[in-house]
Amino acid sequence: MRIDQKAVAARAKALPQHVEHLSILITELARFAHPADMVVSRYFRSQPKLGNRDRALIAEASFAFLRRKTEISQFAESGQGPLGRRLALLSLFITMVESGLGSGNRAESALADLAFVVHPGEIDWLQRFGTIERESLAPLTRVNLPEWIWNALGSSVPKDQCLPLAEAMLKAAPLDLRVNTIKAAREELLGVLNDLGGRYAAEPTPYAPNGVRLKGKPALQTQEFFKQGLVEVQDEGSQLLSMLLEPKRGEMVVDFCAGAGGKTLSLGAMMRSSGRLYAFDVSEKRLANLKPRLAKSGLSNVHPVWIDNENDAKVKRLAGKIDRVLVDAPCSGLGTLRRNPDLKWRQSPQSVAELTQKQLSILQSASRLLKPGGRLVYATCSLIYQENQGVVEEFLAANPNFELKDPKEVLRDSFPAMDNLPIGASANSKWWQLFPHLHGTDGFFGAILERKS
Repeated sequence: MRIDQKAVAARAKALPQHVEHLSILITELARFAHPADMVVSRYFRSQPKLGNRDRALIAEASFAFLRRKTEISQFAESGQGPLGRRLALLSLFITMVESGLGSGNRAESALADLAFVVHPGEIDWLQRFGTIERESLAPLTRVNLPEWIWNALGSSVPKDQCLPLAEAMLKAAPLDLRVNTIKAAREELLGVLNDLGGRYAAEPTPYAPNGVRLKGKPALQTQEFFKQGLVEVQDEGSQLLSMLLEPKRGEMVVDFCAGAGGKTLSLGAMMRSSGRLYAFDVSEKRLANLKPRLAKSGLSNVHPVWIDNENDAKVKRLAGKIDRVLVDAPCSGLGTLRRNPDLKWRQSPQSVAELTQKQLSILQSASRLLKPGGRLVYATCSLIYQENQGVVEEFLAANPNFELKDPKEVLRDSFPAMDNLPIGASANSKWWQLFPHLHGTDGFFGAILERKS
């Protein structure tokens, strides 16, 4: 769920009803029975009288709770009154501090904005929370991660990268757009956005050649440039990931796990709407969500195909006929914790173990589609070795007719800007990785595999 940060800033005062709504919402979120964006959306549908600014503040504070649940929950034990109220107050306080409301000392400004909400004894309590030195917190409290994820990061990235990475994932992600080059150029779209000003003010993304990063998080659905399909919401990392496949005009290409089609549309634009691009997915609902986006994209080369599983007969009929395949595999999503902080509390070692078996099965099936000399990109939005390098290494051991290609060597001529992109925590790695603390994107992993001629 995207949150209108500008609307949060415009609501400079928290009101008692915000605490009441947030107390109820946090209690529901903490059950972790459903994805957080689904829970928040369902709650707002049950509260039709809430205005947009109220919803923005409540939603942002609820996600602040999920990002920093460990430290919020621990400090809440020291307060008085109902637990739900204590959790709500701390979440609101963090939201206002991080939003930079007011001027001067952020903690003091946040307390002033909570003046209509807090009771006398709660002011000192919140002040104590605001003066805690993060360096003094226990490691798992400071990073707000379950122990198994913290340990998995320790065995997946260099030790000196673990803490900066974990702390970067405690911050909200920016709103990135991909310009649909079938219909517009990036400079043209930047002009439109900056003419609107305010929360629409934008700048080019640092690496993706067609990316735009907004300074706020406005609702886009009412804007003509969005209705006309000039842009799609897509994280810069996801845009770069599509570039790894390097599809050409006139080729046969498969997006094997297309989902709602963000990368499919990106690939179709790179192909200039030529050739044939299959969008496979096991979810009819996700493919249905692609159709309206496809209709306004201006693309005519995309063919959504529902498959029952990775071994569906529709897949087998294309064996040996495809030039390029993207496998953006279902994964734990732990690279997207800035946007989906509930995932760190909803995933488990057992769920990851189940996912890795599914990932390997999908990769094996997708590999059969390729012509000799064809390219397959295996990707996840995970940070864990088990879902990334581990899956690819097991695949390569069983498939000697495939080889791993160095992304810097493969992409240097076609996308010079990619040569200046830090590939990951290790500059010499043949694994393509993006990290929030290094690149300002979601966490992504990619491996370029080629079927030997």
